[in-house]
Amino acid sequence: MSIGVIFKLLGSLALLMFGMKSMSDALQKLAGPQLRHVLGAMTTNRFTGLLTGTLVTASVQSSTATTVMTVSFVNAGLLTLAQAISVIMGANIGTTLTAWIMSAGMSFDISIVSYIGFFVGIILIYMKKHRFIGDFLFGLGLLLLGLTTLRLTGAEMDLGHNVSVLAFFSSFDPDSFWTTLLFLFLGGVLTFCVQSSAAVMAITMILCSSGALPIYQGIALVLGENIGTTITSNLAALSANTQARRAALAHMFFNVFGVIWILMIFHPFVNMVCGWVGYDVDMEKQEVSVEAFAANAAKLTFVLAAFHTTFNLINAGILIWFIPQIERFVSWVIKPKVDEEEDFRLHFITAGFMKTPELSVLEAQKEIQSFAERMQRMFGMVQDLLNDSSSLSGKKQDDAQFNKLYTRIEKYEGISDNMELEIAKYLEQVSDAHLSDDTKGKIRAMLREISELESIGDACYNMARTISRKYNAKEEHFNEKQYGRLHQMMGLTDNALTEMNRLLSGRKETYDVNRTFNIENEINNYRNQLKAQNIVDINNHEYTYAEGTMYMDLIIECEKLGDYVVNVVEARMGTRQKGA
Repeated sequence: MSIGVIFKLLGSLALLMFGMKSMSDALQKLAGPQLRHVLGAMTTNRFTGLLTGTLVTASVQSSTATTVMTVSFVNAGLLTLAQAISVIMGANIGTTLTAWIMSAGMSFDISIVSYIGFFVGIILIYMKKHRFIGDFLFGLGLLLLGLTTLRLTGAEMDLGHNVSVLAFFSSFDPDSFWTTLLFLFLGGVLTFCVQSSAAVMAITMILCSSGALPIYQGIALVLGENIGTTITSNLAALSANTQARRAALAHMFFNVFGVIWILMIFHPFVNMVCGWVGYDVDMEKQEVSVEAFAANAAKLTFVLAAFHTTFNLINAGILIWFIPQIERFVSWVIKPKVDEEEDFRLHFITAGFMKTPELSVLEAQKEIQSFAERMQRMFGMVQDLLNDSSSLSGKKQDDAQFNKLYTRIEKYEGISDNMELEIAKYLEQVSDAHLSDDTKGKIRAMLREISELESIGDACYNMARTISRKYNAKEEHFNEKQYGRLHQMMGLTDNALTEMNRLLSGRKETYDVNRTFNIENEINNYRNQLKAQNIVDINNHEYTYAEGTMYMDLIIECEKLGDYVVNVVEARMGTRQKGA
C-alpha cells in the first residue's frame, strides 16, 4: 500500500469529519435560540422526549451535539433528569441516519450531489443573509465528497485481495465470544480517540465492503462505537452539577445495557439482519464468481446501517419503560455534592461545554442569575453584620461570631471578582464566533450586567468594612434612631435587589421596570432626607461627628448600590431611565 493511498484515506476521513462538524455547527447556529424551546416544549413525556431527541439528532447529524446540549440544559436547570434521559435515548436513534447516508455514499457515486452542495453553498455564504444554510450545504458537500473519496480509495486499496490484511483478520475466530469482545473494545477505543463515531463507522464499512473484515467483527466494532461515543458527554459533565453528571451516566448506561443484551443473542440477531438485507453470511469467495462475491460484499454497508438502526430502536423500546428506574439508579450511583456555597465555582458555565455560541448565551444568562442571587445573599450578610454589631456585647465568643460573618462577606467579595472575570472571559470567547445581531446585543448587555453586579459586591464589602471599623472602635456606637433609619434604608435596598432578581430569573417582556425606578427614587429621597437630618443631629450633639460620618457612609453605599441595581435592570431591559 503506497504512502499516497494512506494519505488519501486519512484525508478523505478528515473531509468526512469536517463536513459533519460543519453541518452540525451550521444547523445549531441556524436553530440555536429555538432549540431550547424545542427541547423544553417537546419533552412533556418520555415518548415526546424520545421523538425530540431523534429529530434533533437527525437534523444536526450529531448525537454528541444533542447529548452535550441536553446535559448542558440539565446543568442549567432547563430540563429535568427524566426528560434528558428520554432525549438522549432519541439521540441514539437519530444518529443511525448518519449510517444510512454513509452506506449510500459507499455504494453509489454521489459526487455530483457534493458539487451541487458546494456551488449553492458558496453562493448563500456570500449572500450573508443565508450564510448558515450555505455553511450547512458546504458541509454536506464535504461529507459526500469525503464518502466518495473513501469509496474510491477503498477500491484502490483492494483490501479483499491483500494477503497480509486477510491473514490478520482470519487469525481471529469469527465464532469466538472473545473475538467479539476484542473488536467491541477496539471500536470503543477508536471512537474515543478520534471523537467521531462516523469516522470509525466509515473505516468499518470500507473493511467490510472490501471483503477483508467478516461481518461479525464489523458489527462488534459498531457496538464499540456506541460505547465510545458516550465518553464525550461524560467528560463534558465532569465539572458540571450533579444532575448533569447523572444525565451523562444515563447515556452510558443506556448504551452499555444495549451491548450486554445484544451479546447474548449476537450471532442469531446479526444473521436475522443479514437476512433482511439479503446478504449471504455463508458465501465463500472460492465457491462463487468474483462478481457474485463482490455484489454480496457490497450489501455489507447496508447490513451495518440496518443493524445500527434495529439495535438502537429495540434498545430504546425496552428502556423507555424504565426511565424512572434509570433515574433512581444514576441518582444512587452519583450522590449530590456537599453544598459548597462558600467556594467559588461557576455552576452553569464549564470550559468547552457548549460548542455553539448561540446556545452558550443561555449558560451565561443562568450564571448571571446565580451571580445576582449571590449578591443579594451577600447584602443579607451585611444586614446581619449590622445587627450583630448592635447586639453583641464584646465578649470573646461574640467577637468570634462577628469576625466569622465578616470573613464570609470578605470571601463573597472575592467570589464576585472571580465571577465577573470568568463570565466575561467566557463571553469574550463566545463573541469570537459568527453571531446574530440579536445575540451580539445580548452579550454587550451581559458584560454590563456583570460589571454592575461586581460593583454591588464592592458596595456590600465597603459597608461591611465600615461596620467592622465601628465595631472595633468600642467607643463609637449608633443610637436607636440611627439603627432604625439604617434598617429602613437597607430594607429599600433589599427590595431593589429582589426586583432585580425577579427580572433576571423571568422574562423581561412581563417585567414592569417602573417598580425598580420607583424604589430607586425612594432610596434617593430618603438619602437626601437623612443627609440633612444628620447635620442637624450632629449640631444637636445627639452623636459625634465620627459616628455621623460612618453612619452616612453606610447610607451613601446603600444609595450607590441602588444605582448599580438600576444599571443592571436597564442593561437587561435595553432601556435607560429618563433624566439619568
